[in-house]
Amino acid sequence: MFYFTIDILGTIAFAVSGVLVAMEKKLDLFGVFIIAFVTAVGGGSLRDLLIGSTPVNWLLQPVYLFTILGTVVLTIIFRPHLKYLRTSLFLFDTIGIGLYTLVGIEKGLEAGLSPVMCVALGTITASFGGVIRDILCNEIPVIFRKEIYATACILGGSSYFLLRKLPFEDAYSYMAAILIVISMRLLAVKFKIALPNIYRKAK
Repeated sequence: MFYFTIDILGTIAFAVSGVLVAMEKKLDLFGVFIIAFVTAVGGGSLRDLLIGSTPVNWLLQPVYLFTILGTVVLTIIFRPHLKYLRTSLFLFDTIGIGLYTLVGIEKGLEAGLSPVMCVALGTITASFGGVIRDILCNEIPVIFRKEIYATACILGGSSYFLLRKLPFEDAYSYMAAILIVISMRLLAVKFKIALPNIYRKAK
């Protein structure tokens, strides 16, 4: 139940970020739903296909579809209260990657994968819904820019396996790793920490 709740919260966070991007692009209602949907389940669907878990999760559990639909409706209704859309998008996207990184890692553990592969799976789960969203909305995906995004997922996911070695319950390690991913992303943006740019300006 604990992991399912985290998964649903991640679905909601990413669905909200999808709605905000779609509305910023002035898409119609169907377009808004599609962008919210692919943002919320895109990474998880790719994860399930990679580990051979088919049909993918949202096809087996309609609760994800209804959750996304309800999130779309509520986000549209309360949009006037989201005064700073870019800030709201950033926050929901950041929460989403924190939650989904650990959901992906848990799926990897269930599939019997090594810690390294679990972290890779968590990063894919967290990142690729946003990649699909940005491509469909004609944006360069955040993961391919110099911002700290996938790096936060990798480091936060790796910290989970280190925390599991401490004498705590797994649930505490799980929550701590989620907070590490979210905190790293927030701090990186606040203090403008970015990966090195390999391109040099011509003199």
